[in-house]
Amino acid sequence: MTSVKKVPVRGLARLRHLRKALVSFKRWQLTRIWGMDIDPTVEMSLSAKFDRTFAKGVHVAAHSYVAFEARILTHDRTRGLYLHTRIGENCFIGGRSMILPGIEIGDGCVVGAGSVVTKSVPAGSVVAGNPAKVLRSGITVGPYGRFPDADATESALVEQGMA
Repeated sequence: MTSVKKVPVRGLARLRHLRKALVSFKRWQLTRIWGMDIDPTVEMSLSAKFDRTFAKGVHVAAHSYVAFEARILTHDRTRGLYLHTRIGENCFIGGRSMILPGIEIGDGCVVGAGSVVTKSVPAGSVVAGNPAKVLRSGITVGPYGRFPDADATESALVEQGMA
């Protein structure tokens, strides 16, 4: 078995312990104070936004990742909607994407950066665009929406000196 080579820790990544503590505090605040249903294993960017107007409507399952400036919405005041929005297990929600109220993202899904998800997404799918459309289905991902070959790809880039 070959060893996996990882990108060296540089720059602000050296403060990852501080970031981890801040994310834990943010998760505590969202779950305990606002009443959101966010699993303790969920990772999120500090800039990710969760709708506080109908906070009980936010549900994020285990081992999912919500990237920078992504928005999870649960209400639409113009239509008077207050709906539950659910993100399944092992999902990745890309940066600056938006999940509209009442949407369900199935287990093992990847939402591309900048996507606007207007319809529920079946499990094991990759969606992207505005409005988001299914690009691939039947995919398999690990925790946090990471593809199975991601370690091999990263290792190859490190060996080539590109990472």
